[in-house]
Amino acid sequence: QVQLVESGGGSVQAGGSLRLSCAASGYTYSSNFMGWFRQGPGKEREGVAVIWRGGRSTVYADSVKGRFTISQDNAKNTIYLQMNSLKPEDTAMYYCAAGGGGSWPFLDTTGYNYWGQGSQVTVSS
Repeated sequence: QVQLVESGGGSVQAGGSLRLSCAASGYTYSSNFMGWFRQGPGKEREGVAVIWRGGRSTVYADSVKGRFTISQDNAKNTIYLQMNSLKPEDTAMYYCAAGGGGSWPFLDTTGYNYWGQGSQVTVSS
């Protein structure tokens, strides 16, 4: 059983930065994709960034390319999401997820069967 525990959310002004962390325990070969998803008020949950192949491959949603960076520390079984140049539209609950990834570009929620509890990110203008 994979367990995911997130930390690092908070409130920041537009243009600021935050870093989310997700510590994973329990490993299965079916969970070799890990990623960050978000769900804003009144919106569906959407993929933000995914990492796989032990951190050697990544993919990003167009809306965060060039601003967000996903990374992985295999020794700590932890993934990170560094968020820079934050915008009010980035306000959402951010979830860490693990699973088989589904189909390219691996950003669909159906490709993941383990989820963290969520971490709130609020960006004010």
